[in-house]
Amino acid sequence: MNIIDDFKLQYRTGGIAQQLIFWNVGIAIVLFILEKLAQGFFWSIISNLNLSSEPSQFLFKPWTFITYAFVHANFWHLVFNMIVLNFSSRLFLTYFTQKQFFGLYILGGIFAGLVFVLSYLILKDVSGLVGASGAIMAILMAAATFSPLSEVRLLLIGNVKLWHIAAVILVLDLIQIPVSNTGGHLAHLGGALFGFIYIKLLQNRTDLSKIVSNILDYFVTLFRPKKSTPFKKVHRNDTFSKQSQPKPQKDFTQKQIDEILDKISKSGYDSLTKEEKEFLFKVGKH
Repeated sequence: MNIIDDFKLQYRTGGIAQQLIFWNVGIAIVLFILEKLAQGFFWSIISNLNLSSEPSQFLFKPWTFITYAFVHANFWHLVFNMIVLNFSSRLFLTYFTQKQFFGLYILGGIFAGLVFVLSYLILKDVSGLVGASGAIMAILMAAATFSPLSEVRLLLIGNVKLWHIAAVILVLDLIQIPVSNTGGHLAHLGGALFGFIYIKLLQNRTDLSKIVSNILDYFVTLFRPKKSTPFKKVHRNDTFSKQSQPKPQKDFTQKQIDEILDKISKSGYDSLTKEEKEFLFKVGKH
């Protein structure tokens, strides 16, 4: 199995957080290549993906409130955000579902974008915003708000409480506001604020992530092909069929899949043997 097949398998089995990392990295690679080879085309794309604080821009490009969070300024900007996204997602998904994670990621990014636009309207400055930091801050702050006393082991530091990590990141953004990139740091704080609000509303039984889930479910249902029923319904003797047919045993292949997925959830994808990876890939192709 080559590296491309390995990536495909990780994408299918890694969950929504890993899929978002794949999307962010994939888009970044394409844009980095275009920046080197076709700068005119590159800037044309960026102008339609980044979020501008200019009303004449964002009012006619509402999609940029989402797309800006999938564009990164440079390699290190991408690497840092993906490391924090991986870290934050593991914490959040300890307590919540994949759908809640994705819904909060999208809504947190949108809210951070709104804070950015409002801040620049007040400051009377025009700039652009890119990066997933606002959405990631929403995820991190939500986890810290829900379980602030959870301990995280950091390299060279040791065990620290989750709220300590969130507090340090917030302070770093606060002290940089008057220095540079004011709108960007305010967007980060906006994302963090939305994460806090999300948990407080969730504790009162209001799940904002359902906004995104319901929209996605609607479009999935809308474009899903309808099943045709060309055959007429035939009545049968259910009593006879139930008694005469033996109870089906659990399919052996499905049992293997369940065991491997359970191993991934406990120890991660990298814990799989080469044979297990190849087995999953072959099954996924059917």
